[in-house]
Amino acid sequence: MRDVVSFYAALSDKTRLRLLSLMVRGEVCVCHLQGSLQTNQPKISRHLACLRKAGLVEARRDGRWTHYRLKKLEGDFGKILLQTLNHLRLEPQIKRDFQRLKRVAC
Repeated sequence: MRDVVSFYAALSDKTRLRLLSLMVRGEVCVCHLQGSLQTNQPKISRHLACLRKAGLVEARRDGRWTHYRLKKLEGDFGKILLQTLNHLRLEPQIKRDFQRLKRVAC
């Protein structure tokens, strides 16, 4: 039951959904996430920690940079996440986030 609650709790926040959407195409550096969402690093890190705790993303360190990517989820959780992110790609906010992601540099 705890896994279900943490999964849906992680998906219940607009910022976390925006972060997950930016990772659909692959790994993204924290500084790129920060620039794309136009917010501060502590806020991004707090939301990424929630996503990691829920088992939705995984991180990789490269020197002083941390890169995040979606974690491969099996079964219903994977299907729900992919359907949610597929639906979100049509949202104007998500489209703007992707446009900014293309222009952001560390």
